[in-house]
Amino acid sequence: MALATIRPRARRAAATRAGGRWRTHRQALLVVLMLLAVQLVSLARPAYACGCGAMVHDPKTTMAVGRETSVVRWDGKTEQIVMSLQVNGTAPDAAWIMPVPHRATVKLGDPAVFDRLATLTEPAVAQRHYFWPHGGDWPFGQNGDAAEAPPPSAGRPGVGVVGRERLGPFDVARLTATDPGALRNWLKTHGFHLPAPLASALRPYVAQRWEYVAIRLAPAERDRTLSGTLDPLRLTFTSARLVYPMRLSALAATPQSLGLYVLAPHRMEPRSTIGGSRPEVFFAGRIHPEGPLRALTGSGPTFLTAIDQTFPQPHRITGDHELRRTTHDTPYRRVRYEYALLKVAGIPAWLITVAGTLLLLQTASAALALTIAARRRRRLTPADADD
Repeated sequence: MALATIRPRARRAAATRAGGRWRTHRQALLVVLMLLAVQLVSLARPAYACGCGAMVHDPKTTMAVGRETSVVRWDGKTEQIVMSLQVNGTAPDAAWIMPVPHRATVKLGDPAVFDRLATLTEPAVAQRHYFWPHGGDWPFGQNGDAAEAPPPSAGRPGVGVVGRERLGPFDVARLTATDPGALRNWLKTHGFHLPAPLASALRPYVAQRWEYVAIRLAPAERDRTLSGTLDPLRLTFTSARLVYPMRLSALAATPQSLGLYVLAPHRMEPRSTIGGSRPEVFFAGRIHPEGPLRALTGSGPTFLTAIDQTFPQPHRITGDHELRRTTHDTPYRRVRYEYALLKVAGIPAWLITVAGTLLLLQTASAALALTIAARRRRRLTPADADD
């Protein structure tokens, strides 16, 4: 009787423990699903800013700036910026805001400028040799002689319209503003919808009496989204210091990548990292502009400094890039090494060395054998004479 009573209790206790385990597992599963949902939402958040300024689009769509490359020309008085953006997402149109320290003129840029600069800053090619054969060399393979090289940083509040024009696919408005709220309202009225955080981020520029270039664009064909490399724009304005606006990038939701080609009388460097990785110089040297570069620099020689920088956490960006002259105009160029098997007169050096070593060993062995034989003959000669 006691045993029969104990067994149902045991079963109920086991069922209770099983139910508790199931509830625990279900709660853990719900937590994992919630975290996954949050992660997906964060990945889908639009990037409200890029290094060149503020990127604005319909909040129901997505857009991210994967790479921003700009050419900056400064002669000590006038600054020119040619911007090229690589974007991807689902937005059918978008706009961005570019703060500038003084009144700017805007024109379409020449994409060939970037091709020319990419060619000028390519790594120099140098050859290094290795002695012993690798996997692709004879006798291990027949893939040729060269091995693959291994893969190698205050007035009245309001907005003034300086000008508005159509440049190719771009609708460009050049503005002044003494009040960030008024600037936001004007932009909204004319189709540039700024999110509240971006309007707040413009306050430092309003306080410094900067001006703004508002640019709206759409794909050339209907029913398409903005994707790929956008047509470059060229901005020109007066500036006693070389400055590249970056403050608004602190609002970006995705990591930012910046490439700067700086054309100036001397080698230039950023004054600080402004919250990003350490800027990496991948080219520095004096060049003689040709082709599309002459429209920026003229025909005289100029110094080119090419800089790469990433911003893994854009919210850490503290301000705009200001560049200064370095102490020395030290040239620099990356080197890409091509590795090849060392040869002498078309014959692998290791083969000549091995063959020569074998020949020397054979010669030494033969000489040693002759020496031993001669000594034996000398020892035998007296005995033969006695006989």
